[in-house]
Formats: sequence, structure tokens, C-alpha cells
Amino acid sequence: MPSHAHDLSDDEPLQRERAHLAASRAALRAMRADAESLNIADVTANWVNAEVLQGEIEARIKALADLSHTPLFFGRLDYLHAPGLDLAEGADGENFYIGRRHVHDADGDPMVIDWRAPVSQPFYRASKKDPMDLRLRRRFGYTSGELTAYEDEHLTDPAELERTSRLLQSEIERPRVGPMRDIVATIQPEQDEIVRAGIAGSVCVQGAPGTGKTAVGLHRVAYLLYAHRERLARAGTLVIGPNRSFLQYIEQVLPALGELEVKQATVDDLVAHVEVRGTDDAAAATIKGDARMAEVLRRAVRSHITLPQEPCMVVRGSRRWRVPAYELQEIVEELMARDIRYGAAREALPQRIAHAVLVRMEQAGEAPDDRVQNAVARNAAVKAVVKEVWPPVDPAKLVLRLLGDADFLAEQADGILSPEEQKTILWTKPARSVKSAKWSAADAVLIDEATDLVERTHSLGHVVLDEAQDLSPMQYRAVGRRCTTGSATILGDIAQGTTPWATDTWEEALAHLGKPGAAVEELTQGFRVPREVIAYASRLLPAIAPDLTEATSIRESAGDFAVRRVEAAELTAATLAACDEALAKEGSIGLIAAEVRIPELRAALEAAGVTVLAPGEETSAGSRLTLVPATLAKGLEYDYVVLDEPAAVVDGEPDERTGLRRLYVCLTRPVSGLTVVHAAPLPEQLATEQGAERLPEPLADGAA
Repeated sequence: MPSHAHDLSDDEPLQRERAHLAASRAALRAMRADAESLNIADVTANWVNAEVLQGEIEARIKALADLSHTPLFFGRLDYLHAPGLDLAEGADGENFYIGRRHVHDADGDPMVIDWRAPVSQPFYRASKKDPMDLRLRRRFGYTSGELTAYEDEHLTDPAELERTSRLLQSEIERPRVGPMRDIVATIQPEQDEIVRAGIAGSVCVQGAPGTGKTAVGLHRVAYLLYAHRERLARAGTLVIGPNRSFLQYIEQVLPALGELEVKQATVDDLVAHVEVRGTDDAAAATIKGDARMAEVLRRAVRSHITLPQEPCMVVRGSRRWRVPAYELQEIVEELMARDIRYGAAREALPQRIAHAVLVRMEQAGEAPDDRVQNAVARNAAVKAVVKEVWPPVDPAKLVLRLLGDADFLAEQADGILSPEEQKTILWTKPARSVKSAKWSAADAVLIDEATDLVERTHSLGHVVLDEAQDLSPMQYRAVGRRCTTGSATILGDIAQGTTPWATDTWEEALAHLGKPGAAVEELTQGFRVPREVIAYASRLLPAIAPDLTEATSIRESAGDFAVRRVEAAELTAATLAACDEALAKEGSIGLIAAEVRIPELRAALEAAGVTVLAPGEETSAGSRLTLVPATLAKGLEYDYVVLDEPAAVVDGEPDERTGLRRLYVCLTRPVSGLTVVHAAPLPEQLATEQGAERLPEPLADGAA
């Protein structure tokens, strides 16, 4: 017998499950009330401790919020035997409700188990071949927060066949309205392995469109915070996304899982040492992003060091202590050989000179201590030597000089960059100051590298880097500096690399990140993009990423798919007509177009009275259409996508490969349906006989 779904209102087990849900919600309210009633007036030693403790209590209260639209539990596990855990000790065949957070009753007994707990793992991993000691796995279905259905799978019953869960399928295919939601109820076994990978090692996930790589990365953060909370609370956790729109889209996922303290940023945020007001052409940006620039900068920083030519004479009282030039040179050369940060070496230099003076004092019969050494290190003569030999370096001023002074650049880049490459990155008009310079995003990354050469960058406990394929080697280095002592989760898709410097292999990217030993996992089973749509988009793979495995889709519904050829004069009207058709259905709509087409489409939509959202803005029942420039589509998803003029998307990029990769991104944003509207010929990879264009469908009378 296959698994069955039950949704009868008079079903007795369903009534019992609803009663457990009501009791669990009451228990959660009681837990929050307990937290709110805590009085810390007499338990802290001082006001600082009181502030810290009060902050922790407030975070606890916030985490215990009962979100009415979010099911408190989504599954139940019935074990054949008691799991080897304290919470089930002595039990025989316990059952556990699996949800987004732990809930216990007044006696401390669990009513809902956190999905990250070891006892919850079989919910995601158990199968007929390996039931993991489960007798029954039950999934629950909800409508508007109300428990309306359940579905049972008897894992030890040989009469039951393996089959896709109907509730699981409906949850995966549920229309998307609002920001990205968690996938905690639908995590698949191959995803769960990545989510629960240990904190010690870094993981790289190559994920085709719709395979849930972003959600896997976010759930991995939630899992690591559960399993290593104290460690990560000290060291910090960071999620890095490609742009602000993307971060707005994903920002509710972790709070829905009870994690409120994870910071989010773009790479540009990390390296914001200067205001970015300029842009580079593709050639200059590519060279500035090349890993060779790290050595150019290292040379430039060290070019400030000069070997001492004069002795250092320290006067203390009636005595004079002389450190000869050759000994000073040995000290400087030894510090240079250790290859420590420029700033750290500069701080060590006066102490090393002072130590040489103390050796002479001891040889003369004196008995100086550490206080004397510190005093000598602050002596004017020693300070003068340090200022001359190892002067302070301002990273922004250094990069300003490097990009504005052809002779200085030629000296530091000799044998590293060709004269043509040096000319490409030189400013045509040197800036007068750091503030007046029109810095580009790539320049800010160079300043970040120089800053790290002077002073070590703070390292976090764990960093998640999403859409990683688009980063330059220098950007990888900037991210890697933020997790030198921690681990990382790297997420991306080589086929979606849409910058001229996009990485060709993960091995190369991981080397730049400083994580060459990271495991590379490939996700190819799609849950989001309809089967027919992903097959159509995959025709681009031989041209954009020939080594990647083509993605498949487990979606049972084929989805809506149409390609419409129209006359150039009808293009905008035909695109709006396709939007009208999509708006007649349930869910979110993304109208994706090349940058050059956005103003005309926006004006036409507004003239037609259609409310238009910007990427990242939250959709609602009354505002469901987002106008998305192709350059911002990455990482976003919509129930229905209308793609306007693919040729313009390709032409908007500096080269054909990047353009076709951008088109691949745009084609793979839909969850339920895709309509491609074009007047110009499609790229030849899509216009083959196999991917022949559909006949244009007539426009509805009076279409906008």
C-alpha cells in the first residue's frame, strides 16, 4: 500500500494532531511568558553584566515568537525503539513532532523537537532501504496556518512502495508570494548531508538552478548555530550575497528558523574603505581583480622599507648607547624575512632596537627590566629610526599612488603585469586625494588587500558566500580573509557566472579563498524550475559550461511554457499581454528584461495601471509583479516569469559567453511558468530545430 494523505475534517487522528498543535502553541506561549517574567535585578554583579543578560533575554523572547502563518511542526516520527538520546531515555518506541524550534511543556518534556536535533535527522534521511529505526514518518499539510491534512509513510512495511509524497510535492510547488521562505519541511537527503556537515571543514556547493543551494546554505548556518552556538556567538557568522535585492529577498529565512543574530552583507560592503563613485571598463576591472595584483600590492607596501645607513644613538642619563647600522640592518632584514604584517613589524621594530640597547646595558653591568626596555623603545632616537626605516602606510593613499603614478606602478608591477596591462589600469587623470578620487568597486578591493597587508583582518567563525561564481580572484581573497580561522560554505553555479572574470572552476576559486581542501558537492536535482523550462535553458550549457551535469527536475507538473515571436513594433504590447495572463493566475510574477528595455516597460506598465515592484521588494496579494533588470535577476525566483527580448539580454554584456550565461540565469527564474517574448532572432543555441520557436499566440483584444 502506498502512503496516503488524509484531510477529512472528521478524521479522528487529524483531530488529535490538531489538539497537539494547540497544546504546543500554548506551551510556546508559556515559554515566552516565562522569559518575559524573568527578573535580573539581583543576579548581576554590575550594570554591564545586566545589559548583556537583558539583551540575551530579549533575544530569547524574540526567538520564542509564535508566527501564526508558520507551522509549529511539519512532521512526526514514530520510532520502533527509543533513540539513544537523553530526551528519550527509557522510552520504548517514542514519537516526536519535528518543527522549526524546540517546545517543551511545564514539566520540561518535549512537545516539538528542533529540526536540527539528531533525533530529527531520520525525517530527512530515512528510506525503505534504510528506515533508521522508524516505524512511521508522518507529514502534515497546512492551509493558512491551519493543520488540514496528514500523510503517513510506513517505512518497515514491504507492501508500501517508494513514491513521492503528495504533501511534499505540494509544499515544493506552492506559489511564491513574499520573500524567500525556509525549506525546513522539504529538505532532501542530499541537501541534508550538506546542511549537517561539520563546522571544521569548508563546503562548496555547485548547484544548478532550482536545486535549493541558497536555502541549503542558509539552513546550514542555522544548523551550525544550533550545534556550535557558543563558538559562533564568540566568533560571528556572516552571509554574503551578490546585491542588496538578493539580501532583502532572503532576509526572513533565518529569523523564521529562530536565528536573529546572523549578519548579511555584499562583498562591496566588506571592502567599503572608500566611497565608490566610479566604474571600470571590463578590461580594467578584470586586471584589477586578477590575483597577481596581490603581489603588486605586497611589493608596493614593502617598498616603503629602507635599510638603516646610520647608527642609532640612545642617551639615558649620563650614558650613551650606540647600536651600529649593520645591527639595525640585521634587525630590519629579520623582520622582513618573517613576512608578518607591515604594521605588526613596525610595532615590533622599536622593541627590537630597545632590546639591542638593553643587551649593551647588561654587558656594562646594569640590570635593566621591561620598564627600561619600554622606555628605550619610546626614546626619540629610536622613534626617528623607525619613522625613517619603516614609515606608516595608509592603504588608500598607497593604491591612489599606484593607480595614478605610472613610474611607481611600473616599478612594483615589473615582471608581473605587462606594460599594456599597467596602462589599462592607470587612471587617465590622477586624483589629488583619497576623498576626491572616483574609486571603482575593484579599487576598493585593492584597498582592502593593502589594508590586510598592513593590519590583519578580523576572522569570523563561519562565512556563507552565495553566487560565488561571479567573484574575481581578488574578491575571493577579500572574503577568504574574513574566515581564515573559521570555515565557509560556498554556493554557486559555474553556468551562471555573469562577469567577465567569473571563475571557470571551483578548484581555482577555492584556492583564492584560501580553502583549497574544501569538498565540492554537486546538486543537480531541481525542485523549483519546471521540467520543460530547465530542459529549454539547458540547451545553452554546451556553450557556457560544457563540463557541468545538466539539471533535472522532480516537479510533477510540467509548468506553463511558451515562446512567442512578434513584430518589433508589437514587442512591448506583447510583453504586457503576457504579464496580464500571468497576473490572472496565483503567485508572483517577474518581468525580466535587459537594462535598455526597463524604462519603456516601466512606463507602459504604469500607463496600464499595473503596480510595479522593484527587485527585493515584498510582493503582496495586491502587488505581485516585479520589474527585474536582467543584471539583478540572479538568486531571485517567481511563480511566473515573462522574459522580454532575450537578444537584448545577451547584447547587454561585454562578450557572448557572459551574455548567454546571463540569459541562462533569466530563463531559470520561474517556479510554475515561463513566457519568452521576442522580436529579434533568438540565440542560435535556442533557435535550433530541437528548440524551435512556438507560433505566436494572438494577443487578447484590448491587451495593455
